[in-house]
Amino acid sequence: MLKKIAENIQQNPHVIEKKDLTEIIQYIDKNSYTSKRIFSDIGEDSAAVKNGDKFLLMTTDRINTSFIENFPFGAGFSSILVGIDDIYCCGGTPLAASVILSFNDRSKGQKIIEGICEGSRKFHIPIIRGHTNANSQCYELSTTLIGEINKEDYISAKTARVSDDIIIVSDFDGMVGKASNLYWDTVTFKSSEDVLKKRKVMNVIAKQHLANASKDISNGGIFGTILQLIKYSDVGANVNIEEIVLPKKLVELKYTLETYIKMYLTTSYILTAQKKNSAQVIKIINEYGLHANVIGSIIKEKNLLRINDGKESIDVIKF
Repeated sequence: MLKKIAENIQQNPHVIEKKDLTEIIQYIDKNSYTSKRIFSDIGEDSAAVKNGDKFLLMTTDRINTSFIENFPFGAGFSSILVGIDDIYCCGGTPLAASVILSFNDRSKGQKIIEGICEGSRKFHIPIIRGHTNANSQCYELSTTLIGEINKEDYISAKTARVSDDIIIVSDFDGMVGKASNLYWDTVTFKSSEDVLKKRKVMNVIAKQHLANASKDISNGGIFGTILQLIKYSDVGANVNIEEIVLPKKLVELKYTLETYIKMYLTTSYILTAQKKNSAQVIKIINEYGLHANVIGSIIKEKNLLRINDGKESIDVIKF
């Protein structure tokens, strides 16, 4: 099993895609203009800009073209969802969204807009700006969300520390998405109050300064997320695959760990915390209706992902 999981991670196109971005990110970081007002930027789920005693948060995401064409309503909804989780995962509060939208089929375009508006209502986030091309030769959908947080509460993706516990946070109350069997939907069938309450647990963790680092689990899956976090934190990770728990519904559907670690898990995060804080982090998360447990630890070997089963270990990839 250990070897199969290692091969699964090494061959995951979303993991390879994240690795390929490193050179581009390094070039931009070296050659673009810098400002003293920027607290943290490339590598974060939400960049932080100094604004008095608060940080202004910003995140941008693009939706895959084939998803837009085949599931226009879902694509519109997801364009809001992805940014929402980017803001919450660093402990922030979303404030507003801006949307760029292009389409060449008016009926599909209308469904995309309806999905965007449904996401806006679900997460209580106003759409305040954007750009629309209703006569485009292709489909394009991307969103920018802004949020805010008190300076002292911001959780970075760059501050995991050696010996931290790695904690996975997930919502077990979900269903397999309509668009893909690798999409764990924990949002569309729930009330705004429910989905917002579960995300606001990150505000509590942030205010109590219990986590050292955080990233939300998106299309890179569990290990793609961990690899990004250790890359930006300049550390490594050792994960016990036996500690990764699947939701009961997925077990009933015969999903395996090999499949689960490829999934886009909505309402889910990877946190790192000092060992002395882990029990309190897990207790708070459980109180908000989410599942959390320790799956590994941060190690000093930079950019290295190691997995184990409690007996043997494999060095999987150096990011």
